[in-house]
Amino acid sequence: MLRITELKLPLDHPESMIKTAILDRLGLSAEHLINYRIFRRGIDARNRDSIFLIYTIDVEADNEQALLKRLRDDPHIALTPDTTYRFVAHAPKDLPSRPVVIGTGPCGLFAALILAQMGFRPIMLERGKEVRERTKDTFGLWRKSVFNPESNVQFGEGGAGTFSDGKLHTQIKDPNHYGRKVLTEFVKAGAPAEILYLSKPHIGTFKLVSMVEQIRATIESLGGEIRFQSRVDDIDIDNGQVRGVVLANGETIRCDHVVLAVGHSARDTFKMLYDRGVYVEAKPFSIGFRIEHPQSLIDTCRFGKNAGHPLLGAADYKLVHHCRNGRSVYSFCMCPGGTVVAATSETGHVVTNGMSQYSRNERNANSGIVVGITPDDYPGHPLAGIEFQRRLEAHAFDLGGKTYEAPGQLVGDFLAKRPSVALGSVQPSYTPGVHLCDLSSALPDYAIEAIREAIPAFDKKIKGFAMHDAVLTGVETRTSSPVRIKRNADYQSLNTRGLYPAGEGAGYAGGILSAAVDGIKVAEALALEMVRNPEGVA
Repeated sequence: MLRITELKLPLDHPESMIKTAILDRLGLSAEHLINYRIFRRGIDARNRDSIFLIYTIDVEADNEQALLKRLRDDPHIALTPDTTYRFVAHAPKDLPSRPVVIGTGPCGLFAALILAQMGFRPIMLERGKEVRERTKDTFGLWRKSVFNPESNVQFGEGGAGTFSDGKLHTQIKDPNHYGRKVLTEFVKAGAPAEILYLSKPHIGTFKLVSMVEQIRATIESLGGEIRFQSRVDDIDIDNGQVRGVVLANGETIRCDHVVLAVGHSARDTFKMLYDRGVYVEAKPFSIGFRIEHPQSLIDTCRFGKNAGHPLLGAADYKLVHHCRNGRSVYSFCMCPGGTVVAATSETGHVVTNGMSQYSRNERNANSGIVVGITPDDYPGHPLAGIEFQRRLEAHAFDLGGKTYEAPGQLVGDFLAKRPSVALGSVQPSYTPGVHLCDLSSALPDYAIEAIREAIPAFDKKIKGFAMHDAVLTGVETRTSSPVRIKRNADYQSLNTRGLYPAGEGAGYAGGILSAAVDGIKVAEALALEMVRNPEGVA
């Protein structure tokens, strides 16, 4: 097949125009076109009054090699790459132990799924509850201010991505097309088929819940085992080699190969690893607030007269500003038509995040507005970034009234450096609620200064971004892991054989798709090592 890229058509084109455009681009008559399928559909909204759809299309035609030779000077026509996923190994029947996967977020799920599909019968360990019970606990905080430190937005089946916008696009390099494998498995698990071709696919929380359950069922049907409420409190390391994991209930599971996919909020696990001598280092992350605007404002600014078009949906944005003080401020995890959610994993702390349902039809748009920071801002110890986060989150709890309400402020008041005393036209979506105050002490001075500079700059790109009644809520601290658990080229820890740090928590991913892809890479490396060295012998 041939792949045509950058095929540009009007927003409201008839379906027949796709075929016509293919024939024109290839210089073909209709009888020589056998078939075609849409591989990707994106949106070009740079001119909001003249929006186009941009297609990548795979074409089956007569005499494809001759066509390719004739069109060799066209950079947008090439052979369609083979995206078929092929397993790198299959488990022998006499393996002395089973691999263990710690964590059931996207990385852990896909590491376990690939291992199960290769016959390795992984054991998955999850500190939280299965996804539906976890959802009840999460809503317990949102609706009743009742917090469960082991079952919440961060901990439980599906990981933090379950309570998110469900974005499934990434900017990682993916020469082996692992992302296609992820999307294909998601569709098998119940995701809408459109995620296979939309340039910015998303799923939303409610659909993710049932998909996670289906992936779990697939892993179990292939001989995998999943244990919930099974927190790993220790790892048995003998002469630099993993020999087992110790659960909170005292049970030891003997194993020589462990995938560590614990997510970015497993602070107690990071400390345990550091105490056991596993190499851990501090890494950059970002801090800031959530900002909410009417979704209609964002739609109009981005799409103009085309706002509300069914193919466009709720508009998003991506913003960045480089400040005079040397800091960079950017939008993070933008959630069109979504809500701001309580995302703490520790008692007496307040953390904000954003999520959307598949429909993206809530009244507000929200996004993190965050400032990049580095270990220079929290020097001295590999785990210092965790303590830095904790101080901000505990202070946010105090500012919010110590009830898990989030401290909030109107954008106009924030820019004017005065406390907010009443909401305006924008009603915040965060539950248990928003406690209006002065956010100037919620972040370090350099971050407050940078955000105050960035918001008016963003207003020049999206008119109304600095509207007085837009709402800021704090604090956003879990943008990524504050540590990196470094690994070698074979995906094992720098100094601990048999330990495979993976995903966001280890500092190797950022989002559902990239975490799942990392899980596949780690599973492949582990499988090859288990076949080569089943007992973890140095």
